[in-house]
Amino acid sequence: MTLAAVAGATLICSFGMAPSRLVVAPGHRFRIEGQMAATVMDGVPLLNIQPFGMCRSLANPTVAAATSAAMGVLTPQPCVPATQPPWQPGAKKARVAVAAVLDANCKCRCMWGGVVRISMPQAVRTHVA
Repeated sequence: MTLAAVAGATLICSFGMAPSRLVVAPGHRFRIEGQMAATVMDGVPLLNIQPFGMCRSLANPTVAAATSAAMGVLTPQPCVPATQPPWQPGAKKARVAVAAVLDANCKCRCMWGGVVRISMPQAVRTHVA
């Protein structure tokens, strides 16, 4: 069992330079500990997943161009998440409508090679299976 993720959960990206917060759209009606529960479908860039400060991935065209212009010195550029839901794997038994609840073990991939994961799910008492 792991902790469920709710609105405001802290996210980190393997290529990002700062943490971010998970945003859950107001349409979610299911709550955990008074907060809107997140599902595996809450991985839309700039809606659910906010920027992680600066990006260090050379697969990101802006980072690659800036690094090339700096004669090969890695030059991070502003992060613009390019995630593609769903998060994987999702809670095995807990569901909201048709989607699995997002838990602390879930990961979401960015098309620039980063792996986004939950560092603090914000739910402190609710465990999901």
